[in-house]
Amino acid sequence: MSDAPSIDAMTPGQVLARGVCRHLRQAHGFACLEELVPTRGLRVDVMALGVAGELWVVECKSSRADFMSDRKWRGYLEWCDRFFWAVDADFPTDLLPDEAGLIIADAYDAEIIRMGPEAPLAAARRKVVTRTFARHAALRLQSLRDRGSPASEGRGRARLLGQ
Repeated sequence: MSDAPSIDAMTPGQVLARGVCRHLRQAHGFACLEELVPTRGLRVDVMALGVAGELWVVECKSSRADFMSDRKWRGYLEWCDRFFWAVDADFPTDLLPDEAGLIIADAYDAEIIRMGPEAPLAAARRKVVTRTFARHAALRLQSLRDRGSPASEGRGRARLLGQ
């Protein structure tokens, strides 16, 4: 059932996201979605949902220029309980703000170097984000199982991505 691209076909950010998702699932029991749109105008690299309902956002930065061009990251803070940057081992981590968590990742795994500070979501926001997460996960699974479904093409895919 998997049509996942080979690592060689992935962008550097996708490679980091892969390692982050693997680590969060294996070491912490999180379910992860890549490129989730929690609200119009924002697209997080990784949204992770923990067994107790906690929501983490991880932004993957593959280069100094990638980080410097990110002007929206503070907007992600109101959609998660913890926020992290994920970078590779060669990234100049002194550029990253201390008020966020830090994950060092590669294509195969990751390590949380610094835990992001906890800022629990309000119950109403948590409900919205959890529903968005569940809906996106279900639609993505359906589109994998049924390539001809509206969720896998055209306007249905745009709705899936929150556009």
